[in-house]
Amino acid sequence: MLTETEPATVAGLIAEAAWERRIELTARRRQALAHGRASLTRAVRQRPVYGVSRGFGPLADHPADPDAAVQASGLIDHLTVGQGSPLPPTVARLMVWLRLRGMALGHSGVEPETWEALAAQWNAGFTPVVPREGSLSASGDLIPLAHAAAAAAGRGEAWRRTDGGWRREPAAAALARRGLTPVRWEARSALAFVNGTSAALATALVNHARLLGLAHAAAAATGRLALLLGSDPVPFSDALAAVRGHPGHRTAAALIRRQLTDARPRDPDRPLQEPYSLRCAPQVIGAVIDQLRLQERVLLTEATGCTDNPVLVEGELYHGGNFHAAPVALAAEQHAVCVHQLAYLLERQLALAVDPRRNGGLPPLLAARPGRDSGLAGVQIAATSHLAAIRQRAYPASCTPLPTNLGNQDHVPMALNGANAAAEMLDRAWWVASSLYHALAQIRRLQRLERLWPHTAKGGLWERLAEHTPQLTTDRPMADAVATLAARLEEEFVPRAARPPGGPHR
Repeated sequence: MLTETEPATVAGLIAEAAWERRIELTARRRQALAHGRASLTRAVRQRPVYGVSRGFGPLADHPADPDAAVQASGLIDHLTVGQGSPLPPTVARLMVWLRLRGMALGHSGVEPETWEALAAQWNAGFTPVVPREGSLSASGDLIPLAHAAAAAAGRGEAWRRTDGGWRREPAAAALARRGLTPVRWEARSALAFVNGTSAALATALVNHARLLGLAHAAAAATGRLALLLGSDPVPFSDALAAVRGHPGHRTAAALIRRQLTDARPRDPDRPLQEPYSLRCAPQVIGAVIDQLRLQERVLLTEATGCTDNPVLVEGELYHGGNFHAAPVALAAEQHAVCVHQLAYLLERQLALAVDPRRNGGLPPLLAARPGRDSGLAGVQIAATSHLAAIRQRAYPASCTPLPTNLGNQDHVPMALNGANAAAEMLDRAWWVASSLYHALAQIRRLQRLERLWPHTAKGGLWERLAEHTPQLTTDRPMADAVATLAARLEEEFVPRAARPPGGPHR
C-alpha cells in the first residue's frame, strides 16, 4: 500500500519497493487519480495541452495525432533507442515503482486503468530490461523509461529470475507467463510515464545505500587495522569528535570504536601520531556520512514529488519543467566525490598494511615467504588501478551537457550519466575495500603465527568473513577472492532491498 507520509530514510524508501512488497492505491490516491484525469479531460476541451492535443518537444506547436493510442505508440517507439548494458534489475524495478508513486499523486492526469495495469505487473514481479545509456535527464529520463513502457506493452525484454541469477526473455513471454495483460498506452499516460526523473533517481537511491554501507565498512576496517597494529585509540575518541561538533564525525568514531572493544595494549613502537589515513579516518568517514544526510533529503523529496509536465494542481493545468533532474544530478555528483574519498582512504590504509616500515615489522606485502612469494603485491597493484579508475569517472556529468532537440532542451543535467558513473565507481570502491579486508585477515594470521598477539575474538564480523579470506601461505590467484569478498561485504553493510536477490549488483 502506498504510504501517505514521506519515508524518513533512503533505506526505508527502498524497502517499500522491495521484491516481496506490493503497491496499491489508498482510497485517497484512487480519488486523486480520478480527479486528475477528469481535470485533464476538461483542460483538453478548453486549451492546447502538450503531448495530448499537441506534439512532443520542439513539435509542441504542431497538432498531435487524433488517435491517442497512435500518439502514445509514436512517443514510445521514437524514444526506444537506449544502448549499453542494462540497469540492474533492482534499479529497474525501483524506477517503475517511483513512476507509479509519482503518478498516483493525481497531478499527471493518467488513466486510472493504466496505473492499475502497471501496478499489477509490478506486483507480479515483472521487471523490464532497460539500457542505461542515452538519457539527458532533462525531460525526465525519456530513453530508459520508454524502454520500460515498451516492455509493459509487451515489446522489448524483461528479466527472469533463475537459480543461476538473471536472464533476459521477451517481454510478451514474461507477461504471458504471469497471466498479465500488456498495457495499452494512450498519449497522456505514456508521456507521464516517460517524463519522470525515475531512472536517474532509482540509480542514485541505490548508490546512496551502497555508499552509506561503504562508509560503515571503511569504519570497521579502520578500527580493525588500528587494533591489529596496536595504534593509539585516542584519535577515535568521542571527546575529540565532540569538540569539533560534526555529527558524522561522532558517528564514524563510534563505528570505529566498535572494533576496539578487545583492544590490545598500545604498541610502544608505534609512532606518536599515525599517518592521516588512520588518524584522520573519523574526519573523512564522518564528512561522507554528513554529506549523505544532506543528499538524503534531496533524494527523498524528489522520490515523493511530481516530476512530470504538464501537471494538474487543484484542477488547473500548468506547463512547466518539473521533469528537469538537476536535484538528482547534483546529488549523484556529490555521491561520486564521497565514493572517491572513501576509496582513497581504503587504498591508503592498504598501503600502510603491506608496508613493513609501518605495519609493525610484518613481512613486506604480507608475504608468507618474501621473495619466494609476493603476498598481496598483485592485490595492491589492482587496488591502485581501481582508485585511478574511480578518479577518472569522478568528473561532474552536469559539466558536460550540450544543447539538443532543436534548442528546446538547451540546458540538460545529465543526471543518469552521473549516477551511472557513481555506480561504476562504487563497484571499484568495494573491490578496494575487499583488498584491504584481505590484508587485515592476513595480518591477523601472521601475528598469530609469530605470536605477536595471540588473542582471538569469537563471533562477530571478522569470524563471519573468515571463510572468504583464506590464508596466503603461498601465491595463488586472487581475482575471485577479491570479487567474492566484495559481494560478501555488501551483504554485511548494504540493506538487502538495495541488492538484487541472489547475486552482486552487476
